[in-house]
Parts: sequence; structure tokens; C-alpha cells
Amino acid sequence: MAAISWGELKAGIHDAFSSERVDIDQVKRLLSAYRSSKEDWGGYANFDPHRCIHSHANSHCFMKILAGSLKETQFAWPSECEGQLQPMQQQACHSYYTDEVTYINDSVGLHRVENSSHTDTAVSLHLYCPPITLCKSFEERTGHCHNCKVTFYSRDGELCKC
Repeated sequence: MAAISWGELKAGIHDAFSSERVDIDQVKRLLSAYRSSKEDWGGYANFDPHRCIHSHANSHCFMKILAGSLKETQFAWPSECEGQLQPMQQQACHSYYTDEVTYINDSVGLHRVENSSHTDTAVSLHLYCPPITLCKSFEERTGHCHNCKVTFYSRDGELCKC
């Protein structure tokens, strides 16, 4: 797919999410075709320092790195052994860089996304379809789970309360 503009990306995403069935590969192609420019997305950026292991409430989760790099650590769903929770089992660890795209859903597993740098900033675009209002977060040492209400999202660059 040829390079597309920010406007074409937004229109393509709206189109891709307008039907009942989401074509995961098509959304990934759209995100990959857009070349990141801070002039495009700077007004949409909202910074969140949280970096917990979490689920995606049976939604598709697409992530594109707009600037810098982020580390994604994937985990298996926790299991109980004789009524006792066990430490989370790491499945994979990947680093993603500007303009790279990744995807996860609950059947793939859980993940944590974090900026490993203490000096360099990172910006990512996250798309959830359907939108998430509640997810689960997990304690890495015990696998204990908490229900978490998603406290904000943005629409056209404006923070919205859920």
C-alpha cells in the first residue's frame, strides 16, 4: 500500500471499523502506510504514565508507534494452582520503533507496554474496536486481577470522560 496522509488514515480507520467484522490485516496495512508526523498527531497526544499488565475486554487492540520506541511484554492468562494464584508467565517481549505497528487481543494474551528510556519520550496511537470501557489489570507477582474502568479516551484530540 502506498503512503497515506493523516486524513486518509482517519477516514480509512472509520471505514474499517464501520462494519461488524474488522479486517485485522487491512487495519494494520492502513496504520503501516501512514508515516508519522508530529504536525499531524501533536494535537491529539495525551500522556498516560500507567504501565500495568492488562486485558482488552475482547476488543481488537492496534498500536502504532508515532515517535520513539516502546517495549511490549506479553503474558499468558494467569491460572490458579490448588486455589493459589501463581506469578504471571511471560510469553514474549518485543521492542517497537517509530512507524511500526502491532496487534493484540485477549486470545493472544495480556500485555504491558512501557517506555524503557528514562530520557527519551515515546508516543503511540492505540485503536480499540469495539471501544473499551472496562478491562482487567494483573499483578505480575501473583496474577491477582482487578477490574479497571477506563478513565479517559479521546475523540478528535479532545479527552472524553467514559
